[in-house]
Amino acid sequence: MNRRLFPATLLVSAGAIGYELLLMRVLSIVQWHHFAYMIISLALLGYGASGTCIALFRRQLEARFEAAFAVSALLFSITMVLCFVLGQRVPFNALEVVWDSRQFLNLSLLYLVFFVPFFFAAACIGLALTCRRGAISRIYCFDLLGAGLGAVLIVGALFVFIPQHALMVLVALPLVASVIMSVRCAARKPLIGMQLLWLALLLVGMPQDQLELRVSPYKGLSQALQVIDSRVLNESSSPLGMLTVVASPTVPVRHAPGLSFTTRHIPPEQLAVFTDADSMSAITRFDGDLDSLGYLGDTTAALPYSLLDEPDVLVLGAGGGSDVLLALYHGARRIDAVELNPQMTALVRESHAEFAGFVYDDPRVSVHTQEARGFVAQSDAQYDLIHIGLLDSFGASGAGVQTLNESYLYTVEAIGDYLEHTAPGGLLAITRWLKLPPRDSLKLVATAIDALRHAGVSEPGTQLVVIRNWNTSTLLVKNGAFTPDDIASIRKFSQSRSFDTAWFPGIELSDANRFNLLDEAYLYSGTRALLGEHADNFIERYKFDIRPATDNQPYFFHFFKWATLAEVFALRKVGGAALIEWSYLILIATLLQAAITGLVLILLPLALVERRWPAGTGVRMGAYFLLLGLAFLFIEMAFIQKFILFLSHPLYAVAVVLSGFLVFAGVGSALSEPLARKLEARGQSAVVCAAGAIALLTLIYTFLLPWVFRWGIGYADGVKIALSIALIAPLAVAMGMPFPLGLKRVAETAPDFIPWAWGINGFASVMSAVLATLLAIEFGFTFVLMLALILYAIAATLLRH
Repeated sequence: MNRRLFPATLLVSAGAIGYELLLMRVLSIVQWHHFAYMIISLALLGYGASGTCIALFRRQLEARFEAAFAVSALLFSITMVLCFVLGQRVPFNALEVVWDSRQFLNLSLLYLVFFVPFFFAAACIGLALTCRRGAISRIYCFDLLGAGLGAVLIVGALFVFIPQHALMVLVALPLVASVIMSVRCAARKPLIGMQLLWLALLLVGMPQDQLELRVSPYKGLSQALQVIDSRVLNESSSPLGMLTVVASPTVPVRHAPGLSFTTRHIPPEQLAVFTDADSMSAITRFDGDLDSLGYLGDTTAALPYSLLDEPDVLVLGAGGGSDVLLALYHGARRIDAVELNPQMTALVRESHAEFAGFVYDDPRVSVHTQEARGFVAQSDAQYDLIHIGLLDSFGASGAGVQTLNESYLYTVEAIGDYLEHTAPGGLLAITRWLKLPPRDSLKLVATAIDALRHAGVSEPGTQLVVIRNWNTSTLLVKNGAFTPDDIASIRKFSQSRSFDTAWFPGIELSDANRFNLLDEAYLYSGTRALLGEHADNFIERYKFDIRPATDNQPYFFHFFKWATLAEVFALRKVGGAALIEWSYLILIATLLQAAITGLVLILLPLALVERRWPAGTGVRMGAYFLLLGLAFLFIEMAFIQKFILFLSHPLYAVAVVLSGFLVFAGVGSALSEPLARKLEARGQSAVVCAAGAIALLTLIYTFLLPWVFRWGIGYADGVKIALSIALIAPLAVAMGMPFPLGLKRVAETAPDFIPWAWGINGFASVMSAVLATLLAIEFGFTFVLMLALILYAIAATLLRH
């Protein structure tokens, strides 16, 4: 029996984690990135609610275990497709959340639609743990192994297939599990009939148009397709993003952020490239005539070139090549262009190479497919200019949809790394969209000031310059003080293009806010305050969160302050909606919905179950599994973030860390019973030893990992992945032990409590996924790790008694 149960459990678990990651990818395309947190929560909510259902109907289900498992696996397979389709038809518009309360109802509906598949997946695992108590540690082992393999599978599948076709790969996994478990069950004939019917529908009867992704009409791609005669030239997808190339022969794309109103140049025809239906980059038509690129010299991003002669340039975030053309136009001697997504590079170098003038084949240009921080850390080169252009869309930036996006590109440590790679007198140039009142512009200045002070610069204001126009601002940070000649060149550049100087050494109020007039010189006064003695007080009093971003709190785009909420919320219907970082509010709403829904679907129904266990067991063991659910995910999510820097690739970090934790936690589960027997023979507690190992390893890693990362970041990707797995394995093995050990104790003393344990642990996991993010935003990932250790310590104390 178990020989069939174990592989079936593995397949269901692989399908569940794969579906979870797929939905995260899909919602990043059709909505925005932060919905990933909602998906994690609702997935785990399904796990918790399944425990409730099993507790309520345990006797009936136990008598028909194989059939119940097979039916649940089949329903999981079916609802994966149905809910994928239905979820995109819920009329949820995230941009209306701040003024239309009905959107919270739509969000709840979306939440519950995607909850259904995970309920059936979790029912399979919960049934196995409840009805086959003698094999708890091995069932949990195969559950975790399957989840780890599923994470690797979906990442690989998304490199080969578009999301809709990757869905079909995942759908097959629980279907096979259902077939495995129905082979010898009493209801195998009707089950086989339903399985064959579903298979036939998948092969020949599934209307492919029903699976098409329905992108929000408020994303950049949807708006671009409203232009006359616009059409999609090509589309490609990978785990790094869906790239869509759009053109219109009637109304050509003209994308030139930061362009002066006084320019005499017209941008050439362009192709718009959207990443995940937003974050537009442009591929510019180039025939080799540099004069056709004259418009680039009239953007704020061109400022550093007025101070440099034939510079060596590093472009971070090359995208469609506009910043590379900017460097070529200004006579750069050598250009290293770094782009994370190889498909973006292929569009410029291959698919539209002739249109782009073969710019990436220019002998002065070297293109590197890598994450920006990783490339800088591995490079020994010194540059006259490190250029970071606009990597997001104006609409996304202004709407507050990036609040939850972690970005290691704009942290104190990142700016310190960049400056170390600039030659003496070299420049770091960063261009951002201008929002009013200023948010990211001032936060970037605060971060640069902190980086300079960490580098021992006593007067950081002498190494900073800020200019702006009507929609962008550009920050220059110099490796050394700006000279009077530099300042004269900056003033000449700005005045000739009607750009406003917001800061340079020696600036006066009369030098600011002269051309693109605002109510007051916000950037000038803000930068002066940040450089003054009372900078901390200014940051505290400012309407938005402009504290410097760090690698421990890499939420550069988080500007939300609770103290400002009432004021800006009152303005939401009179143009103030853009002042609200609404994605943060979505996260809060997700936490509240998860708490309420978890209470209704998990804890309250469990109270109806007849409690047949020793007095005190319910509270003590309930608290134990609650704490485990919180602590496990706290550590897992914090380590994913920490490894992004080392692996130089967010995709590698998710795939390696997630699968590593799950697979080796499965190994820990398999080892837990024999280890527990040996320790108990010596009078020691296996849970206490596991919690001690978790605490010791986490503390060591907290202090050791930064050194390991600096030492090993220059190695090849394969070596870094192997080293990451080696580091993760011991901690994950220890983390895989407390849950099966607790379930084993429950199985021996109070078997009726097993569904409770499953449900309570699921409820805690629902909360922890969102709570970990909120805590990381406010206090940093190190705080989240330390809190997890406290929770593990309390849990170990509860089980010891």
